Amino acid sequence: MRLTSLALVPLLATAASANLAADALGWAGELVSGGGGGKVAAKDGEMRTMDSWSYVDCGLATDAVQIKSIHVTPDPPVPGKNLTVEVEADVIEGIKEGAYADVTVKLGLIKLLQKQFDVCEEARGANATVQCPVAPGPYKVKQTVELPKEIPKAKFSVQVRGYTDEDEDMVCLDLFVDFMKRPGGVN
Repeated sequence: MRLTSLALVPLLATAASANLAADALGWAGELVSGGGGGKVAAKDGEMRTMDSWSYVDCGLATDAVQIKSIHVTPDPPVPGKNLTVEVEADVIEGIKEGAYADVTVKLGLIKLLQKQFDVCEEARGANATVQCPVAPGPYKVKQTVELPKEIPKAKFSVQVRGYTDEDEDMVCLDLFVDFMKRPGGVN
């Protein structure tokens, strides 16, 4: 499965992590079946919970990208089907070539995948609607990925830590997906 990004920076980082997660989930299915001294106030850290997934914006109010919302369709996500992710965010500080994200996918405490990628390169490779350089302003990005059929009934977490070309915090996001819950209450 080709690794693509789902959107721009958080949009790119968030979305790219969905593809990384899809790759890791497919791999897990195969396995299972055979800054500085000053203090900056953190954002609320409130968990946004949907049917079978949730996310926490763990970033700071000073991050270059401020996530407003993330929506997925279908909810809950269905293994072997397309997943559409829509992300709304405000870019506070322009994003340039060299911005990157560290993404970690875990099954419980087991680390399945850890990867660093160039968000601008991923956006180009995915032919995303938003490309670098990204000017400050509001953005809404929508992208669809195909989830692997072999996703085991398990709970996964995806950590996204994005950084600007100057290694400043860009975005921080923790995603949680519960594939133990299947559509229609079938488990």
